[in-house]
Amino acid sequence: MNKAAIVDKVHEQIGGTKSTAETAVDTFVNSIIDTLKSGGEVSIAGLGIFSVKDRAARTARNPRTGETVQVPATRVPKFRPAKALKDAVK
Repeated sequence: MNKAAIVDKVHEQIGGTKSTAETAVDTFVNSIIDTLKSGGEVSIAGLGIFSVKDRAARTARNPRTGETVQVPATRVPKFRPAKALKDAVK
């Protein structure tokens, strides 16, 4: 399923125009992104928790050449599924 399919599902459920449904989906996704950028956490009951994890700097190896490279510290998004989602997928 991609964004267009989600927009179609939202359009089926709430009616209106497809552009309104697309705006709703964009607002939902952008609000999650904005919260994660500011270091916050987004918890959606029945779905899970979106959060940000800090990764420390490390030394890695280039598999093609075998030389070592320094990987800088970074922040990465993280998702922990809720129990209800885990049970639904089983």
